[in-house]
Formats: sequence, structure tokens, C-alpha cells
Amino acid sequence: MKVECYVLGPLANNVYLVVDEETQDAAILDPGIESEPALDHIREGGYNLRYVINTHGHIDHVYCDAFFMAETGASLLIHADDLPVLEAADEQAAWLGCEPPVRPVPTRLLQDGETIEIGKLSFTVLHTPGHTPGGICLLGDGVLFSGDTLFAGSIGRTDLPGGDYGVLLRSLRERILTLPDETVVCPGHGQRTTIGRERQMNPFLVGI
Repeated sequence: MKVECYVLGPLANNVYLVVDEETQDAAILDPGIESEPALDHIREGGYNLRYVINTHGHIDHVYCDAFFMAETGASLLIHADDLPVLEAADEQAAWLGCEPPVRPVPTRLLQDGETIEIGKLSFTVLHTPGHTPGGICLLGDGVLFSGDTLFAGSIGRTDLPGGDYGVLLRSLRERILTLPDETVVCPGHGQRTTIGRERQMNPFLVGI
């Protein structure tokens, strides 16, 4: 598995390109505002972009969905419970002072426990609500793409519509902290970390 990370947009989003190096099939995770330059890397690498995957529906993670779908024919995947968050994109754009994005219809609505195949790579969908109702993490090959559920030293905010602090803590306790310490965490913002490091160092996880 090859993972490329691009820090893009006004909120410094981590946009991930996940590639199966054997088949050259790929997926882009959370292509938010100003993510278009990642297309150059996809073309230069000769990758076949199969999926656009949103860990949740906030505008800084979905803004360029339509762009990558139009340019590559990729399918759009998001959890079913975040459709209302996607539908509030115009309101979110007003908060950030940017133009509303084009809102494509998701190709596939994800559910907890299902598998996404990227070439010969396999990822399990972990439904981790709390930051948003349909927030997910993707787990595969010892790596967790955690979206805005878990960060290095922090967790997702819960003061936006649909957020719930108690629900987020339950997601972290039951779905994330059950993973092996050596699991690498690739968050939606900030630096990479591991489950073990966050178990020991993250102040939000102490005692939950």
C-alpha cells in the first residue's frame, strides 16, 4: 500500500491518496477545498482512481468530490447517516466565506462493517459517530484513516450541528481504543500518530 498525503485548503486538511501498488488502483480520501492539485499526482503516477471516499460530510472534506468524479469517473462513497450533513453544504460554505460546492449524488452509501476494496487492498468501514452522525474511519493493513474522529493529541469537535460529545467518546472507546497500539493513525488534520501513543498521551482519552 502506498499512501500519499497532501495538506491543502484554508483549514489545512489532510487529503490522502491510497494506492494499491500492484494494480495501480487508488482512492482519494476527503478531497476538500483546494484539493484539485492532487489530480496531477494521480495522473503523473498513472493511477486508476476508483473511489472518492468521505470520512464525513463537512465541506472541508467534500468540497472537491464532484471535481474528482468528473475528471476520473470515480465513485463517491460516504456513510448514509451523513447525507443531511452533505445537504447543508451551502450553509457550511457561508460559514467559511467560500462558494458553495457542486453536490454530486453519492454512488454508494456505506454502513458499519462493510469492506471497501481498492485493487487488492481491503479496508473495513468503522462507523464512529460523534463529530458527525455518519462519521467513519477506514481500517486496513495496520493503518486507520480517522477523519475528524481522532487527532494526535485531540479529538473531533462536537459543537457543530449533529455533533455529540458523549457519542464521540463512545465511538473512541468502543471502536478505536480496541485497536492494537501499533496501528498507525492518519487523521483528517495534523500529524500522524499511533493508537498506543494516543492511548498514553491524548488527554481526551484518559479514563474513557
